[in-house]
Amino acid sequence: MDAGNHIAFATPHHLEKDIGVRHPLHRKKLQLSIMNRMSENNHLNKCCAKLDTAWVLRWLDDLGLPQYKDVFSESRVDGLVLNYLTYDDISFLRISNFLHLTSLKRGIQVLRVHNFDPSVLKRRSTPEEEKQPPNPRDVALWTNHRVMEWLKTVDLSEYAPNLRGSGVHGALMVYEIRFTSEFLASLLSIASSKTLLRRHLSTHFKELVGKEVVQDKRELQMSPGYIPLSTAAKIKMPRKSQFSLKRKKTKAELDFDDLICPLDELPPKLPPILIVVVVSTTVKRNFNFSLKLKFGAYVGLDF
Repeated sequence: MDAGNHIAFATPHHLEKDIGVRHPLHRKKLQLSIMNRMSENNHLNKCCAKLDTAWVLRWLDDLGLPQYKDVFSESRVDGLVLNYLTYDDISFLRISNFLHLTSLKRGIQVLRVHNFDPSVLKRRSTPEEEKQPPNPRDVALWTNHRVMEWLKTVDLSEYAPNLRGSGVHGALMVYEIRFTSEFLASLLSIASSKTLLRRHLSTHFKELVGKEVVQDKRELQMSPGYIPLSTAAKIKMPRKSQFSLKRKKTKAELDFDDLICPLDELPPKLPPILIVVVVSTTVKRNFNFSLKLKFGAYVGLDF
């Protein structure tokens, strides 16, 4: 335990000098792993720790960000490191595009909602989904491939390949309030002159994410100082105030104040999933009745 304490709270200089761990994210992974073993009450960390680097690389495919798999692999990013990624870490991962950063943030956020369940994301449509109207709780679990599959169902298959490497997935469309149908149209390279096609996309997008989510997006657009998403925007590192009432951290402490997805940031409140019940009755002779019930949906928890 003493050795674990020494490593968990060692400075980067000591980790590099005494153990020879030079890569910043390798040092972070080592410290987080030891801190997780020393802590018995953090359920989320226990769930994160079950996800290895190989899973994270598959997750990048799910987000639509396969171009970062090599650098994530070199950095040995696992579930624990992923949950505690900071802006400093992003620079080591060579991520400079703001949209890609936002994609990572919303991807981490939806994993937290589901306690980093490795099988929660939806890569393909199911027969049950086809019988029900789309619900934003389900859409938030869609992978990049599932979004492209949806585009094909709304007669936009020729534009679907444009989402490869874009970072667009369900949680980005639902959780990111600045993600609009107009922005999706620009990502798909649908010319602004094709007004009917853009209107067609807008109609299906509204059906997909729901009225409440669309209303939130509209209200934000009308607010003063609104800055829309852009495919070309670069990451601006957040400034750290010189005047703070927070306790100053020692060099040995891991900094969780500049996480790309803050632990206290909650996703938007989404409407509950409705139960659809189809009832058919067959009246038999001699007043014998048989009742057939078909249940076509499931109940979702309110987060």
